[in-house]
Amino acid sequence: MADPLYFTPEGGHHSQDANLPERAVFTAAYAVIPHEVMQDIVTSALPFWTDTRAWILARPLSGFAETFSQYVVEVSPGGGSNTPEPDQKAEAVLFVTSGTPDLTLNGKSYKLTPGAFVFIGPDSDWTLHNKSPQNATFHWFRKRYEPVDGLDAPPSFVSADHETTSVEMPDTDGGWATTRFIDPADMRYDMHVNIVTFKPGCRIPFAETHVMEHGIYILQGTAKYLLNTDWIDVQPGDFLWLRAFCPQACVATGTGPFRYLLYKDVNRHPRLGPVVS
Repeated sequence: MADPLYFTPEGGHHSQDANLPERAVFTAAYAVIPHEVMQDIVTSALPFWTDTRAWILARPLSGFAETFSQYVVEVSPGGGSNTPEPDQKAEAVLFVTSGTPDLTLNGKSYKLTPGAFVFIGPDSDWTLHNKSPQNATFHWFRKRYEPVDGLDAPPSFVSADHETTSVEMPDTDGGWATTRFIDPADMRYDMHVNIVTFKPGCRIPFAETHVMEHGIYILQGTAKYLLNTDWIDVQPGDFLWLRAFCPQACVATGTGPFRYLLYKDVNRHPRLGPVVS
């Protein structure tokens, strides 16, 4: 079942008399894919996955995401894959929003539940299947791992939102906090996927402008979000892509927490030219 803490799209198809959604935005600095456009017609099938569909929210593309791809994957009962990842040099994060998929990762088996977080290092062996009678849905972040001489490849692990202590930002009295599943000081990891939480009325009080690229998926609550020069109203299920150096800020609105799943590339020197395999 879906968990109210983690918005999960259900697809479907708008009727002919529905109002045309007007919140989708695509610019050179940012993009907004609102939840209401995540319908059946925009899903993708994936090789070697059965009874599975995916909303591909970001992919490496000139003028768009450069470092990562992000999917929302829905696996129907009985579906899944024994060969999910086509690129052995890829690393991944899975974050479950609904259902109870079964994961095997480097020889160990896990029953995942909503809020489960899985980091999959490069050259890992994993499978995922949905043996339950309900759909299982998860976010799948993929990035080509950037090795560094003298550093080991990052190990795979399984954790969960409820098992991870959030860290309060200084001088916010807990109004702004981040759940970090990976130690920021561990240089083996070149990407982080965190959960950021704001209490109602709390905010990012300046326009962040930085080298990290972001994928942001709204899990819960509402806010006004600054993207470059535009303030956008965001809701659960909306996806935001921010290129490096795109100014950003937000103010949580509504009566409950505002939470989002945040991707960023970290812990590496900026590339000075094309990557040579």
